[in-house]
Amino acid sequence: MSERDRMLAGELYRPDDPDLTAARTRARRLCRAYDEVPEDEPARRREILASLFGTLGSGAFLEPPFRCDYGVHIHAGDGLYMNFGCVLLDCNRIDIGHRVLFGPGVHIYAATHPLDAALRSSGRELARPVRIGDDVWIGGGAIILPGVTVGDRVVVGAGSVVTRDVAPGWVVAGNPARHVKRVD
Repeated sequence: MSERDRMLAGELYRPDDPDLTAARTRARRLCRAYDEVPEDEPARRREILASLFGTLGSGAFLEPPFRCDYGVHIHAGDGLYMNFGCVLLDCNRIDIGHRVLFGPGVHIYAATHPLDAALRSSGRELARPVRIGDDVWIGGGAIILPGVTVGDRVVVGAGSVVTRDVAPGWVVAGNPARHVKRVD
């Protein structure tokens, strides 16, 4: 089993594997290229994002700067909007539904580390998939942690840290994020 296979299976893996290192280097180059494309060249921006993401729906717009680890593990639906400074650590799959809005500085982390200090010091890492449903609005500075599913029609308050799954149709806020009210 390759280190990439281990990573995507949620098992301990070595991030210094040459294939993973090359894939991260590719993603960083594409992110920098995207950031440098002028606003009046939307076709070129779309071309770069289509090369970077695993799947990219129509009408996606990301305000630069944007950063990710691999890009190819990000699968986004139609109408995605990311404001300035979003970071997606896609060491595992990150699925983003249709019509999802990210405020500035939103971070999504599929990457994590072992809790055991001896395993952590070995240099091996872990990753868990993240899923964001349809019609979700994630407020500025919010963080979505590894393994979390955010249901459809959820609103995540600015600055929140989402540590566990969020049921569809809720507003959540705080650190850790808690259900505040239903929006349906």
